Amino acid sequence: MTHHVVDALISPEGRLDILSKAEVARLLDTSQGGLYNIFRNCSLAVLNCGNALDDGKELLERYKSFDISIIQRERGIKLDIKGAPARAFVDGEMIKGIHEHLFAVLRDVIYVSDEINDNPKLDLSTSEGITDSVFHILRNANVLRPMTNPNLVVCWGGHSISREEYDYSKEVGYQIGLRRMDICTGCGPGAMKGPMKGAAISHAKQRIRDGRYLGITEPGIIAAESPNPIVNDLVIMPDIEKRLEAFVRTGHGIVVFPGGAGTAEEILYILGILLHPDNANIPFPLIFTGPENSREYFSQIDHFIGETLGSIAQRRYKIIVNDPERVAQEMQAGIKEVRQFRKERSDAYYFNWLLRIAHDFQVPFQPTHENMRNLHLHGNQEKHVLAANLRRAFSGIVAGNVKDQGIRAIEQHGRFEIHGDAAIMDPMDALLASFVAQHRMKLPGKKYNPCYRIVK
Repeated sequence: MTHHVVDALISPEGRLDILSKAEVARLLDTSQGGLYNIFRNCSLAVLNCGNALDDGKELLERYKSFDISIIQRERGIKLDIKGAPARAFVDGEMIKGIHEHLFAVLRDVIYVSDEINDNPKLDLSTSEGITDSVFHILRNANVLRPMTNPNLVVCWGGHSISREEYDYSKEVGYQIGLRRMDICTGCGPGAMKGPMKGAAISHAKQRIRDGRYLGITEPGIIAAESPNPIVNDLVIMPDIEKRLEAFVRTGHGIVVFPGGAGTAEEILYILGILLHPDNANIPFPLIFTGPENSREYFSQIDHFIGETLGSIAQRRYKIIVNDPERVAQEMQAGIKEVRQFRKERSDAYYFNWLLRIAHDFQVPFQPTHENMRNLHLHGNQEKHVLAANLRRAFSGIVAGNVKDQGIRAIEQHGRFEIHGDAAIMDPMDALLASFVAQHRMKLPGKKYNPCYRIVK
């Protein structure tokens, strides 16, 4: 099958048109220490927008001849692109939103390399250092807006959802936008695109000219979840842990739509943080919602949380089925509480400094076969620590399902083995089996081969 490709030479508009010679050299360096591979792969993912593909390895293999290089001119830089997916262009010109995303990739890859990884002032082995790095990346991307009332709703949910669930997520986004709230998602298709589309329509009706559609991603997942062009602020965090921290630090409330292993990972992440004793009194609106046909899905999630983390975790969220208006109203009321709480404590509206995020949730987890086998999945530990370990298990499953590196590891060494107490493994096994049965692990029409084995 031939995939139409285009060659192009493009200039930045208004941002990042000057790079030092050393930065250009690092971006074009194909060695292990160089930035070329991460820059190339993220750029290809951005250009692949709108193509139904959720397999990072398949994307990289489909466009093997894709190449991107930087040409330095006296007046700035140009990107020389060879073999780019044709869908990124209209009559030979690159779609403006995709053009912006391409330079967001360049900005974030360079900034993380220059200012975060080798910065002696940021100690990435400490909790504070990691939170500071998240803050600096977001500030450099110009997405932290001071002097603005809290109104950013983070929407999580699967990339592989039914048409009915997608339309429902769009309706929720529409109701949120009517109430003048903005949207932040993981920026991909499915439940990440729906709320943005809905809000874009209601923002237009409300004559909101500066509506925000913030997309936060990371290099490992971007190929499987190409940013949709509604995103008008794209940020590429260095890893999944910093991406998740960016969501909860910048957002003022979270709406969770149906999804698969990645959505379960996100739910366990936020619940693990809210279960930390230091966060017991911090208001954080958290709503699980979907259309009528996803009622069963949320009762399975609720059951799993009850069995593993207990009723204390269940009290931190509301489940609202088939009522987009009520979701938006509850979220608006919840964000009012957040504003009041932060105002009383002089905490910033644009970055949630008061939230305590334990180191366990911040350290990047490498989903190798050994690390997956050695996860501590037993009941004899504090609930927020168990949540951190469960999150890692689901993170590994996401890697094995859709990330280039994870897929290759499974092909080489077979399935991940996940060990633990039967009291935890049984509900986890049942939850994962339900995801498979409901086609939540891969895009519709694709056969799913499990990348894991539960061992009790």
